[in-house]
Amino acid sequence: MVDVQVETVINRPRNVVADYAGNPDNAPEWYANIKRVSWETEPPLRQGSRLAFSANFLGRTLDYTYEFVEFVPGELLVMRTSQGPFPMQTTYRWEDLGAGTRMTLRNTGTPAGFSKLAALVMAPMMKSAMTKDLKRLREILEAPTGTGA
Repeated sequence: MVDVQVETVINRPRNVVADYAGNPDNAPEWYANIKRVSWETEPPLRQGSRLAFSANFLGRTLDYTYEFVEFVPGELLVMRTSQGPFPMQTTYRWEDLGAGTRMTLRNTGTPAGFSKLAALVMAPMMKSAMTKDLKRLREILEAPTGTGA
């Protein structure tokens, strides 16, 4: 089992952070490993929405479909995939923190076909990638002329 959680504080209102980060179409802009996202159900995003993602991880292309299992706009987004080499659940949580927003990103799952040792090695790699992704998200949203301006 892998359970990795990271968080950052973004100096933007919660609705701005949640609207941008919670929009799957923006994922390739702030996730380094996500290359493509396509809707399998009709927008807008809601519980039950399904989206196909294509990502690069550990030198491999991974194609998987996330189903959005919980969605409370501006507060919580939970998506889950059950197929592929790494069935995973991803949770975004947004909370007011002063004039800014605390965003928490958590990934949990059990790598299929991997030993427990491989899972131990994957966790720090995932934490590093997730930390970089949240840093990129913060940079985008806090840029004076960026998406969050």
